[in-house]
Amino acid sequence: MTARRLRASLKGWGGVGAMAVACALAVIFALLLPLNGSGGDDSTGIGGRGVAEGTQAKAEECTDPQDRSLAPSGDESGDTIAAIKKRGYLSVGVDQNSYRWGYRNPNRGGSDLEGFDIDLAHRIAREILGDENAIRFHAIPTNQRIPAIQSGQVDMVVRTMTINCERLGQVAFSAPYFKTGQQVLAPRTSPIKGYDKTLAHQRICTATGSTAHDKLDADKKADKLVPSADISTTVPNQLDCLVRLQLGEVDAVVTDGALAASQAAQDPTVVLKGDTFTTEYYGVAMKLGAHDLVRRVNQVLVDYRKSGWRASYDKWLSATLGEGSLSADPPAAKYK
Repeated sequence: MTARRLRASLKGWGGVGAMAVACALAVIFALLLPLNGSGGDDSTGIGGRGVAEGTQAKAEECTDPQDRSLAPSGDESGDTIAAIKKRGYLSVGVDQNSYRWGYRNPNRGGSDLEGFDIDLAHRIAREILGDENAIRFHAIPTNQRIPAIQSGQVDMVVRTMTINCERLGQVAFSAPYFKTGQQVLAPRTSPIKGYDKTLAHQRICTATGSTAHDKLDADKKADKLVPSADISTTVPNQLDCLVRLQLGEVDAVVTDGALAASQAAQDPTVVLKGDTFTTEYYGVAMKLGAHDLVRRVNQVLVDYRKSGWRASYDKWLSATLGEGSLSADPPAAKYK
């Protein structure tokens, strides 16, 4: 619509009404413009569908982000999967320092990564490429997970990554494959009892870019966290917080309860304090616009929940999480 036609259509509405209509049209045009960029239906190129979806995900009211992934499909005819098949291997961002999630076991020969997330990555490679070892792992720190996807360094990240509304504007997620929540980790002898007033005057460590840090920062600003709690210590990798705790440089760590339980299993001098105080879901993160890959991974997860998930959980996590854990069963999948 040209400016002249717009003015004509607004004639007689009055200044306030005209302004309201013009603003509404401007918003609509802003949301639609990226859809006209280059890149094709499933492109993740600049100006392509990925950018448009990222903009719209932020603009929409976001609730239950774990239920906003695409419906599963076994179709492998899309451009993203075709490129992976042509290359011959899956490129996956993982952790190499999270005990029982993604780590190198010093008690085993070789340098292969193992853990709950690693099992899932191997399953995805097997389903898409017919070979669970057709995979290249890239160890990436917590604060580099999203940049690694956006830059194309990896096809996906399988690294205890929480699905949330802000991230939905930056990357695409599968349906959830694990349920957990934030929890406090502190020395056994600490007076800290949980996420409460006992954190007063305590130094708390979180990983940069983690949902734990975002939660503490938001609660601090909203006066929901005791004012004297010091949340200034952040690290690139979540495991670095455990090291800081062991060195006495901080008094507590806040992270996902599932990760905290694994860290407590590594170091018996630290324990979980109090209950989880959030509910979060891990998903496989992929590039915006990679619809074929997202749908295919969701189909892998459908099958994995039926056969594979339980065996992996029992092998790696059941001993540290204990009976009655909210993580003891795979979360149900819902799709937008």
